[in-house]
Amino acid sequence: MSTTPHTSVCVPGTGRGRHLLGTQTTETPVRISDKPRDECGVLGLSTPHGEGVAQLAFFGLFALQHRGQEAAGIAVSDGKRSRLHKEAGLVSTVFTPEALAPLTGYHAIGHTRYSTTGSNAERNIQPFLVETMHGPLSVAHNGNLVNATALRDELLNKGFGLTATSDTEVFTLMLAAAGGQTWQERIERTLPAWKGAYSLVILAADQVIAVRDPWGFRPLSVGRLPHGGHAVASETCALSTLGCVDIDEVKPGEMVTLRGSEIERTQVLAPQPKGARCTFEFVYFSRPDSVWDGKSVHHARQRLGIELARESMVDADVVIPVPDSSIPAAIGFARESGLPFNDGLIKNRYIGRTFIEPTQDIRERGVALKFNALSENLKGKRVIMIDDSLVRGTTAGPLVKLVRDAGASEVHMRITCPPIKHACHFGVDMGHDNDLMAARLSVAEIQEHIGADSLAFLSLEGMMRAVNDTESGEGYCNACFTGDYPLAVGDAQAKLAFEGVIA
Repeated sequence: MSTTPHTSVCVPGTGRGRHLLGTQTTETPVRISDKPRDECGVLGLSTPHGEGVAQLAFFGLFALQHRGQEAAGIAVSDGKRSRLHKEAGLVSTVFTPEALAPLTGYHAIGHTRYSTTGSNAERNIQPFLVETMHGPLSVAHNGNLVNATALRDELLNKGFGLTATSDTEVFTLMLAAAGGQTWQERIERTLPAWKGAYSLVILAADQVIAVRDPWGFRPLSVGRLPHGGHAVASETCALSTLGCVDIDEVKPGEMVTLRGSEIERTQVLAPQPKGARCTFEFVYFSRPDSVWDGKSVHHARQRLGIELARESMVDADVVIPVPDSSIPAAIGFARESGLPFNDGLIKNRYIGRTFIEPTQDIRERGVALKFNALSENLKGKRVIMIDDSLVRGTTAGPLVKLVRDAGASEVHMRITCPPIKHACHFGVDMGHDNDLMAARLSVAEIQEHIGADSLAFLSLEGMMRAVNDTESGEGYCNACFTGDYPLAVGDAQAKLAFEGVIA
């Protein structure tokens, strides 16, 4: 299945943009993984020379592909006009040499998407590009506004026309309508109205501006490009891919402005005293070669495995991971337990997203497509299988069965985080509370459901020891485990709350 690309050119003062719009897609991809869905990745860069800015954005987005596989987009400005190309699909398929060639300029932002507010329809693909009285404005976003409904209604009441169902469009239109002499002033005036998680990249005619919410939910870092200029990205792995040096975290509540070789950093909102970094970035989302909050993601995952072994050891013969994100934790578990580590499952990394009816039979078949068992490493063995999370429980059972059918005499499942009992409202698609297996069933009932010989989750204290060197969760958001949200979420909308109005 394919969609037509969306290409736009926005020229200041013309009052119009030229658009090629493709058909919208509404098919639901089958879930062949029980993981929380990645939230999105954002990237921004500014250079004094403008050489290969779109190509740099492409490589940066490629490094962030794990954060979203539904769509990708890049907007570029040469100081006078902005150009945009975005399309459903992976970065490597969206940005052909022909698509990149027209994207010339000095400043760029990019986005890889998994939908957390609004469907995966083409109208919601980011970045958003609009023309304003102050020139072209393009915005891309990682996170989720809990007050998006109220802000959207306010825009409608003021006479704004909305073409998408994403909270990123709300950001964009609010900024376009804000008063102030500069984009920095308009951002500062608008920021207090936004409640929730946001790591934003904003492209104006002659600059890139990045801003992060005062809680620090979603990661964002900045670094200096090797040949001049600077870049910001959701993860340090993307900055490393671009050869950046002097990499530093964008602080919660901080605004960073990039203009060619210049960088300006301003604290525009007071950071929340306790902070709320998403712990799941360490458990699953972030690439293992990323660093966040001064901590190596790979090292933290190994420590998750160590803590898990200390808490829930069982007599066994071998430790295997569910690849790929669980590999460091399985290594840590094996080291701490003294048991051998081995491959038990081989992951097929090339199956892509299959657009077919997601029946239970198909889901189970999808697991078989994604994983093969190595019977020579499993036959007759008591196996400890390490996984990073268990959300809906749709794939844990088929994986246990796959390992058992390969000859394992026992299968003991170990999870590197506590049971997920509450939905996330800050940019992670976990579904509703009722969709979560641990919200409905006890650990013993989950064990019976998935067919494991034993099941254990890492405690909250153990997880925080691994991530933060203390049992305290202060500074991190653990609401999906505890239900203790750092800010009120009573007004949070469902993912598809705005769908159906715009067909």
